Amino acid sequence: MRVYIINSDDLIVSCKAPVELRENDVAVASLEELRAARLGGKRLLALWNGLPDVEKLTKVGNREALLDRLWSALEALPDPQPARASKQAEVIALLRRSEGATVGEVMAATGWQPHTVRGVFSGALKKKLGLAVVAAKEERGRVYRIAQAIA
Repeated sequence: MRVYIINSDDLIVSCKAPVELRENDVAVASLEELRAARLGGKRLLALWNGLPDVEKLTKVGNREALLDRLWSALEALPDPQPARASKQAEVIALLRRSEGATVGEVMAATGWQPHTVRGVFSGALKKKLGLAVVAAKEERGRVYRIAQAIA
């Protein structure tokens, strides 16, 4: 199910309904909800004219026809892309695997230089987050892991 969140600045396409809306935001998931939303003419025009590849309008004209056209255009928008985890989160996931990760593997996953990878290990992970990053010499080189906490 797609939900369209209409605010004063733009339109947000979402895969789920928001937990909480701001004061002037409107969330719609169907043409009926769009009709019931009672958006003003200026807001409807701004919404329509903000869509890609549409003929720009200067006045609303037939409101119901505009709502039908608007809904069709909204449904034709591409699905939102899922948010990508941060690179730091990716590094932590690599280090939590049982096989751990080498500097080269982290470089391949993040696109970072070797000195950046080692800096993240010592600065962000060890010092800032307090994670126990341990290294061991293995066949494939120096392998880093996040040590499991002993309770």
